[in-house]
Amino acid sequence: MAKNLIIYYSRKGENYVNGDLKMLEMGNTEIAAEFIKKAVGGDMFEAETVTPYSTSYNICIEQAKRELHENARPKLKKYLRDISQYDNIFVCGPCWWGTFPMAVFSLLERLDFTGKKVIPLMTHEGSGMGSSERDLMKICKGAAFGKGLAVHGADAARSEKKIAEWAKNII
Repeated sequence: MAKNLIIYYSRKGENYVNGDLKMLEMGNTEIAAEFIKKAVGGDMFEAETVTPYSTSYNICIEQAKRELHENARPKLKKYLRDISQYDNIFVCGPCWWGTFPMAVFSLLERLDFTGKKVIPLMTHEGSGMGSSERDLMKICKGAAFGKGLAVHGADAARSEKKIAEWAKNII
């Protein structure tokens, strides 16, 4: 039986939702990652930065933009050392300026994806997958790639069926 790893970065607190700023107790990506785990099983790993992003959404997106332009790799609280026991690696995150937050890349660049299947899920408020699939292909060398899923962030909590069907079919 295939073993799954669900890597995610998620932002709780002030978020952009359907054109307004709202406080979220759980980030949209974390909700989606939990739905994957419920549907296909697996271990979860949350990418958490040592220096938190601003609690202000508008300041946070400016930080994210700066990190993208600098190709920054923020330090994480913990890193995975080895993913050899896993077959499928779900990489989940919000779309920040057209791709995953740089914190996700801080984690992924340290891992050997040879022989793994990498499957992206991205939450967004209108931009879809952006360039995230192409960006993962550059970083996750040696991996095969499954078709990603874009989930409208405001609909994440109501997307369990969609996410579950996708996750079951993709692995």
